Amino acid sequence: MSAAAGPGNGGTPVSAGQIAARSTAVLESNWRKTHTVPAAGLYPHQWSWDSSFIAVGLSRVSPRRAGQEMDALFAGQWDDGRLPQIVFDPHRDQDYSPGASFWQSRQIPGAPEWVETAGLVQPPNHAWAVWKIHQADPAESRRRSFLERNYPKLVRWHAYLSGRRNRGGSGLASIVHPWESGTDNSPLWDTVMTRIPADCKTELNRPDLQHADPGERPSQKEYGKYFWMAERYRDHHCDDADAHYPFLMEDPLFNTLLAVSELALADIAAELGLPGTAHRTRAKLITAALEELYVPELGCYSARDITDGSVVHKATINGLIPLLLSGHTHTDDLLATLNGPRFMAGKALLVPSYDATADDHNPALYWRGPAWFNMSWMVAEALERVGRREQSNYLRGNIGRLAAEHDFPEYVDPWTGAAHGTRSFSWTAALALETTYPRSAS
Repeated sequence: MSAAAGPGNGGTPVSAGQIAARSTAVLESNWRKTHTVPAAGLYPHQWSWDSSFIAVGLSRVSPRRAGQEMDALFAGQWDDGRLPQIVFDPHRDQDYSPGASFWQSRQIPGAPEWVETAGLVQPPNHAWAVWKIHQADPAESRRRSFLERNYPKLVRWHAYLSGRRNRGGSGLASIVHPWESGTDNSPLWDTVMTRIPADCKTELNRPDLQHADPGERPSQKEYGKYFWMAERYRDHHCDDADAHYPFLMEDPLFNTLLAVSELALADIAAELGLPGTAHRTRAKLITAALEELYVPELGCYSARDITDGSVVHKATINGLIPLLLSGHTHTDDLLATLNGPRFMAGKALLVPSYDATADDHNPALYWRGPAWFNMSWMVAEALERVGRREQSNYLRGNIGRLAAEHDFPEYVDPWTGAAHGTRSFSWTAALALETTYPRSAS
């Protein structure tokens, strides 16, 4: 393996071998017998889309363990097909809020009886991860019937999103909480959040502030709004039938990953000798429906509030992720936006999460400016698909180098690489590990 590439803020070069070894050590320390926690202190349970990114990295060194990661998550699947945002460790309820005692999922019809989960979901990158795990070692995958076991679960998961979550009737899945987007306090949600009350019934215990600087986390008022929505969703038994629920957003990131995962399901179906046409058709329909979220003056996609039909006019990393899809007509515009002043211009090392020209851009505050390793990894994947290999390699090189140099931080300043959030973060380690291996088909 060669040294990690990519210009940055100096320092001794870190070899790919060193990145791989350090990344693997982080993943090993965060392993909990059946799954990997995102971070030992701040995030002590299993998170849904985290596990998929983690599994992608793990598949490079242990496809079997990567498969176990997904098996543990699928064990929390609800009867309606949803894959929950969190599968809780019952021994760590006091270490994260809202925990199992808040959701009381075993009292909700259709939730699994053998494990406690959150009622919300996260972006559907799971089929994509399952396919990558299979590709890493097809013989082991076939021996363990990995695809046969998980294909029906993934089909049910997608059916839930395309059915009960098609709240706007557009063919796009709606999210019902900022936490479901994965980009929790993104500026995309600012306008709708002004309509959300902050007077939740739950006492706001903030164990997260024991592990991260308050200036890098959402405020107490924002948490009050988050809990108010979670309480209302929980108190309606998470049934997606609350006609006057105030937060219903169509997010380009969430729906792009649904389309990407439908294409992965088509590949899985083909491997199993099953027809995959329906999956490819759904991917095309989602890609076409995403066009309603494209904002020409921003040069990227944005989110739509289906309670009033308005599209948010803010440029975020969510709006660049459709680069992963080939069925739209905006590749050149998205590349121009990515490389323009809103994002990578100014020699950014990784992709900012929010428009760098915006007055409220903050390169240290959670999803309001910093660069996240999973997002830059997806952009690198997209750049590879559209033939921009040099820029893809630039991002991949910086993912590995910055991760190893800064003890695998949750996120970083896009231009200086300064670390923020918690350390020894699992998806950072997993995706840094993935970048040390040769490129493979997605």
